[in-house]
Amino acid sequence: MPVSAFDISRVIRPNILRLEPYRCARDDFSEGVLLDANENSYGPAYQTRITCDDGQVRVAPQVDRLQLHRYPDPKGYEVKQRILKLRPSVASVDNVFLGVGSDEIIDLIVRITCQPGRDSILITPPTYGMYKVVASINDVGIVKVPLVVEDGAFQLDVDAVIAAATGDSAVKVIWLCSPGNPTGTILREADVRRVLDSGFSGVVVVDEAYVDFVRAGRGESYARLVAEYPGLFVMQTMSKSFGLAGIRLGVGIGGREIVSYLNRAKAPYSVSSLTLDVAKDALSDEGIQKMRSVVTSLQAQRDEFLIPQLLLLPSVGAILGGNDGNFVLCRFVDGNGNASNEIAKRVYMEMAQNRGLVVRYRGSDYGCEGCLRVTVGTADENRLVIDTMRSVLSQTN
Repeated sequence: MPVSAFDISRVIRPNILRLEPYRCARDDFSEGVLLDANENSYGPAYQTRITCDDGQVRVAPQVDRLQLHRYPDPKGYEVKQRILKLRPSVASVDNVFLGVGSDEIIDLIVRITCQPGRDSILITPPTYGMYKVVASINDVGIVKVPLVVEDGAFQLDVDAVIAAATGDSAVKVIWLCSPGNPTGTILREADVRRVLDSGFSGVVVVDEAYVDFVRAGRGESYARLVAEYPGLFVMQTMSKSFGLAGIRLGVGIGGREIVSYLNRAKAPYSVSSLTLDVAKDALSDEGIQKMRSVVTSLQAQRDEFLIPQLLLLPSVGAILGGNDGNFVLCRFVDGNGNASNEIAKRVYMEMAQNRGLVVRYRGSDYGCEGCLRVTVGTADENRLVIDTMRSVLSQTN
């Protein structure tokens, strides 16, 4: 969007603009004899004890080092600094927000921009289901502009998105998922730029949970466009490429103003010391190298084994989408070549209930009729997928 089209004071809810944020103790001081936050100075009741070589029993070093009886850094400054190394196009830690998974960030974006009962978000089905759930919880309307799904394209209907967003002043947020879930398709940059340049005055969010799995040359993170478009906000996560779903850390990258209002609205200390510590290690030079090595192996399993082997199975008619994520979207067809939810459900249920192998049924999503979403696993897991599907299909055909 042209810079002049975005005015933060017209995007953020009036009560959030006026909000005086809660100022927690660690915003002021984090060193010295800390008796300001009613923490327990005697230390955590939880003690992980280890027996050392000399026979002495001591508290595990990590528990002692993390000072778990103290509140965490409310801004996660050290983690944000390391995110700048991972995404060098991001100018400053002031452009980075940390949340309890991407889901907290989704919720906060809606809450700071959308007036309950009045405003709306725009989504592009098929897409991540939490956008709709969060809107419903917050009593926010939902405008749907489906992706172009013919032949598994899963790309934006750009003219329709722009018309819906600019033609309805109630639309405050456009949610774009790239690579998409369940589509596994990165959105074309020219299309995203058209939306950003359309004159839409709200926030355009690009959810990039799977961006590290995109093959070289097919696209890259839109975080590099944040400096160019103040209304752009990019979401990423530690759950996928870094393999840290259990620590629940989402990353938001946007203009300083948007990040500032998110920080005002968030709960204090929402991201734990344990999460920040693990994330900091994962974002070290060694951790990033490990992540990229794992991604390379996963891409090879996806492209060189899982996809070609799935296409050899009976009743598998196509692999849909761009395959830019850590999963593939597999369509099952009947004898006439038509997408078959019946076959997909049968395979899904038999594997989950009787074979101990769980994938995700997505046949109810727009443009995904007859589809199962299969996460790319280890080499052994992927062979198990193929062998199990082949066995199930041989009994059902």
